[in-house]
Amino acid sequence: MQTALSRLYIHGGGRQGASAWPSQADARGEFVSFGTATIADQVRLLQVRPAGALVFAHSIGGVPAVLAARAMRPAGLVLVEPALYDIARGHRSIERHIGIVSEARDQADAGNLRGFWAMLRPLMFGGPFDEARWSEERPLAERWAETNLPWGHGVRESVIDGIPALVVTGGWNDEYEVIAELLEARGARHVVLPGAQHRPQDVEEFANVVAAFEAEL
Repeated sequence: MQTALSRLYIHGGGRQGASAWPSQADARGEFVSFGTATIADQVRLLQVRPAGALVFAHSIGGVPAVLAARAMRPAGLVLVEPALYDIARGHRSIERHIGIVSEARDQADAGNLRGFWAMLRPLMFGGPFDEARWSEERPLAERWAETNLPWGHGVRESVIDGIPALVVTGGWNDEYEVIAELLEARGARHVVLPGAQHRPQDVEEFANVVAAFEAEL
């Protein structure tokens, strides 16, 4: 009889801890909260974790997950729309995203938070900047102006070599599909689950996809 693996859940750039994984009510799971830690500090925190867990990572959480993977020695990696932009530099959609975010962050650094949000909001959340909603959205803009960026960390696609990996995307954004294709070329399994855009872990079928992957570990 197969022993169930312990599970470690690594959040993306928004919600943290268990609130970042509301569809995963998992008695076997430990849900990470990184607070405002840098990517380098996140990697150090993960590197000392016990080996053998099934590690889940969403979006930017995929960056510290793969950088710490050799030290963590996970039973497997489940990368949900991983924001591993470093491995896909040169692709049109990737460079467009990085260019817009970089320009927007320059605006924030210069003290123009409105200008930052006018550029970032359509890219990340859809819909144009709305002056009537500015007071409501300003705290969100302030947080995103300070959040870690998922590129510039030296991630290479070879980082998953020899580690069983499942990549799940939502089929809605070329950036994540390009990244998934590159990981698939290194041996990862890639599954597309449409319906929840950047959060395919909230699609009902996600649990079955993970169960099939886990059964083969």
